[in-house]
Amino acid sequence: MNLHSRPARTAVRRAAQAVAALGAATLLLTACGTDSDSGKSSGDKAGKADSASSATRTVKDATGKAVEIPAEPKRIVTLTQEDLDAVLALDIKPVGITNGQGLDKPPAYLADKVEGINVVGNLLQPVMDKVVAAKPDLILAGDMQDEQVLKQLREITPATLVTMAPTDDWKLFFRGVGNAVNKLDAANKFITDHEAAAKAAGEKLGKNKGAEVSIVRWNPDGPSWMENKQFASGVALEMGLKRPKSQDKDGNAHTPSLSLEKINEIDGDWLFLSTLTSDGEKALKDVQSKPAYKELGAVKNSQAVTVDGSVWSTRGGPLAADVVLADYVKALSAK
Repeated sequence: MNLHSRPARTAVRRAAQAVAALGAATLLLTACGTDSDSGKSSGDKAGKADSASSATRTVKDATGKAVEIPAEPKRIVTLTQEDLDAVLALDIKPVGITNGQGLDKPPAYLADKVEGINVVGNLLQPVMDKVVAAKPDLILAGDMQDEQVLKQLREITPATLVTMAPTDDWKLFFRGVGNAVNKLDAANKFITDHEAAAKAAGEKLGKNKGAEVSIVRWNPDGPSWMENKQFASGVALEMGLKRPKSQDKDGNAHTPSLSLEKINEIDGDWLFLSTLTSDGEKALKDVQSKPAYKELGAVKNSQAVTVDGSVWSTRGGPLAADVVLADYVKALSAK
């Protein structure tokens, strides 16, 4: 199985599993400034009136690496849409961002919030000259595992954080980012509010309360369904929805692409379908005319719903979680 939806780096990801237990949790646990608990610089200890901009804190990133960062970062560059999602949810506007997953532009669900912000590259593929031009005092590098790229980023600013370990869910990751930007309380409140909203929404679904939802990404070579800890699956479970028996697996990945002979595995009371590429979109359109697809129960009952893969098929974030929740409510409340 492939983890989540990143570009193929399977061997590297497996090696990274050894440090996954550290995860963003380590980023949460260490938040000491150069003046111990106060987060002020050593000059303050000596009674010197350093400006607030020189104050620093030390946090551990998702790999367990201790990193000194500004106590109040002002110029943040994000290298994944998850990092971008997280800082926007905390009312922070970054100075540089990357394009969305599988896209040549920022993700549509964040478009109105990033207008005018410079794009410094594609997902986890920053153009270094553009990063330099952004003059960052903090770089949020997502699940970047390319040590050569990390070295280059740290030459731009040592305050470069790997914010996600391979198995971190969006809430753990979001809390880590919240801590890094000194807004952990706000991150925790967002999560609490989201969980309450999801539970309340699930209670109001009428005959679809507790329905089985199949969550599928259509690839050029066939469909993959998502395990229970994958992002969009987690939102469904928060709402009290269930997964079809064939998909009730306690993992955070998606299956290899299935052949048409196994297409019954993607059936459920409701079928939520997404794509990430134009080839995947074409493959889905092609299969929708085939008898095997038309015989799916969800299809025959007009309960197959197309959703945005750049939201649903990612590792997720706080704003994306609210989008997925709204998509479930819109579909399941309609019938």
